[in-house]
Amino acid sequence: MDFNELQSAWNNDNPKNVVLPETMEQLKAANTPLDKIKKNLRNEFYYQGISIVILGFVPLIKGFPESALVPFYLLFAIFTAVCIYYLVKLFIFYRRLGNTALNTKDSLYETYVDIRINMELYKTFGFALTPFVILFLLGVLFYKLPAGAAFFSGNIDNSVLVTLVCSVVFSILFMGLAGEWWVHYFYGKYAREIRKILDTLKEE
Repeated sequence: MDFNELQSAWNNDNPKNVVLPETMEQLKAANTPLDKIKKNLRNEFYYQGISIVILGFVPLIKGFPESALVPFYLLFAIFTAVCIYYLVKLFIFYRRLGNTALNTKDSLYETYVDIRINMELYKTFGFALTPFVILFLLGVLFYKLPAGAAFFSGNIDNSVLVTLVCSVVFSILFMGLAGEWWVHYFYGKYAREIRKILDTLKEE
């Protein structure tokens, strides 16, 4: 074959006909759920930050008792510190996802494990906020309900006490279930998509 024949063969070669290995296509497919997880995390930072700022202005609401200002801001400071701790950890996770290159099965597996670990971290974040919900309910009870003062003085009717205990238990269960649903809806289903791709690669 002379030079002209070589050149003709080169020109006729169509790069569109090059077929990528199936595993590469599957690894690329994992980027879609990963992008959705990153997008949801980014939105979480915005919403959480805005929520913290709004909560800080609650005492400006008309009718907020002045005697509750110090307890409120003390509780708010602890609440903010807890939020910052978890949000920083989730932000580090978000940055790590941004630098992830899904070019091998091992890198995809490491990313999947990282996602699962941080999903559990997010659930812990939800449980960490539960005491603040309960303390808020106790604050409302003290300032708004006639039986509130009696509760803190120890002179409380048994039916009111049972109602209060049931409310606390319900609040804890609700926060736990809500956290589970939230993590499943915004992150869990995408993690499962990545897991399916891993299982497919494992079978080959």
